[in-house]
Amino acid sequence: MDITIRAARPDDLDRVSYIENTCFPAAEAATYDSLKERLAAFKHSFLVAEKDGQVIGMVNGCVTHKRQLVDELYDSTQLHDDTAPYQMIFGLDVLPEYQHQGIAAKLMRAYEQLARRRDKELITLTCKKRLVPFYEQLGYKFEGESVSTHGGVTWYDMTLFLK
Repeated sequence: MDITIRAARPDDLDRVSYIENTCFPAAEAATYDSLKERLAAFKHSFLVAEKDGQVIGMVNGCVTHKRQLVDELYDSTQLHDDTAPYQMIFGLDVLPEYQHQGIAAKLMRAYEQLARRRDKELITLTCKKRLVPFYEQLGYKFEGESVSTHGGVTWYDMTLFLK
């Protein structure tokens, strides 16, 4: 399967919003306006996967001075600082019909390479318990239950140390 990973653009907004709302329950999904803000702010940390010119997946997150992914980071791009040492992942989404084909891993590897090139110290994300093995297989370290209660769900911290 020929998949292209590229930086997201403002004109991807409708498609990434569709993907976000397809992949996450309403309480957990980023809003259209939030995604619009992220596309504008996260110039170096919002990637999409394309197949035949159609966006089918994405990964995005802020860069911050906070070591853990806390809920306030989801609420505003004001805590984003491109020069900060810690790269977060807010969401990894691949449309259901393209899942289990290695696209999520390809997005994660591209995101990791970008963070390394930008001299970040680590990448942190939160995930549901069932996804811990997926992230461990990509080299992420399980760090226990997260302080995040985003969407009223129990999340688990996973970290990839880059240095």
